[in-house]
Amino acid sequence: MPTELEELVGFIASPNPQIRLLATENLVPYSTAQPEIFKTESLQPIKNLTFLVKDHPKIAEHAVTMLINLSADRDVLEKLATDDKFLDVAFRYVTNAAEPNANLLSMLLANLAKWDAFKSILNRKQPSPKELSSDDLVMNQLLDIFVKGAEGMYNKAADYDHLSYLFADLTKHAEFRHYFLRSQEYDGVIPLTKLKVFTEHKSDVRRKGVASTIKNVAFDIPSHPSFLAEDEINILPYILLPITGNEEYSEEETMEMHPDLQLLAPDKSRDPDPNIIQTHVETLLLLATTREGRELMRDIQVYPIIRETHLRVDHEGVREACDRLVQLLKADEEDSTEKTRVEEFGQGTALEAEEEEDEDARIVEV
Repeated sequence: MPTELEELVGFIASPNPQIRLLATENLVPYSTAQPEIFKTESLQPIKNLTFLVKDHPKIAEHAVTMLINLSADRDVLEKLATDDKFLDVAFRYVTNAAEPNANLLSMLLANLAKWDAFKSILNRKQPSPKELSSDDLVMNQLLDIFVKGAEGMYNKAADYDHLSYLFADLTKHAEFRHYFLRSQEYDGVIPLTKLKVFTEHKSDVRRKGVASTIKNVAFDIPSHPSFLAEDEINILPYILLPITGNEEYSEEETMEMHPDLQLLAPDKSRDPDPNIIQTHVETLLLLATTREGRELMRDIQVYPIIRETHLRVDHEGVREACDRLVQLLKADEEDSTEKTRVEEFGQGTALEAEEEEDEDARIVEV
């Protein structure tokens, strides 16, 4: 005989909207406290919840919230991430400028990206909303609402910050790293250049997700010339500014720094989150795996910035990353062969990044 809670779960499929509303409202806490009650009948309650995404906004809010929490379960995660009909609805609704639950859907999509097969969305298409002026590729639409939707400028009910976590997870796959590095036909813009402007955004979530995305894409070593070129991605100032404070440097150091870092305000502060600072320094480490990258960093005086970051940020991960970067920048290029140095460093960084990503790959809960 089913328990009272299991009976309540059954009411989410009631034809009566008032009953559905009452059931979903009362079940939200149990999506974290007792998730097993939603796994009966071959996950039929999960399927019922996916139907409610199209229901009255308040019912849909409760349903999506529960799906966010329940996606921490691997069985549920797989069911949601491989349900094409549900994904059609989720992508259509999240890109709708009038969707009141767009932020929750962004969180859910970010969780679903932790299922490897979810990477198939790279080729997914749907008609673009007229307000978006994008093309029919879902990835381009998600990136455009992330950019245009910052601080509620596209949808007054959403900021889409959690889509940055979606991008970060997707860029663990080589095909998505390539996507972010190739200009798109509909606007001629390299997708990564749309993200780099948010490395100093006020939202902690947005800054963290963007920093992780940039770092993951930087694992594409052949693309480093594009990363560094001022007329292409030009990533260095967007990585260096968040890790730079209001320290004073010698006149010689200042004059040789990147122009964007030469006339900073006296109240300039570095990113308050040491984990984000660590991510940016690790991106610099990746860009230092080529001789061209190291020489450019020496030319624009990256070392003094790293020196001050090491001194002023009391965080073991930051200091370790700074130490490793300093060793590369201060080393004699003739000490060993280029091929050996780059391969050894690149392999070590990739392994450590995978371990860090496993640590940070947490399911968002509401």
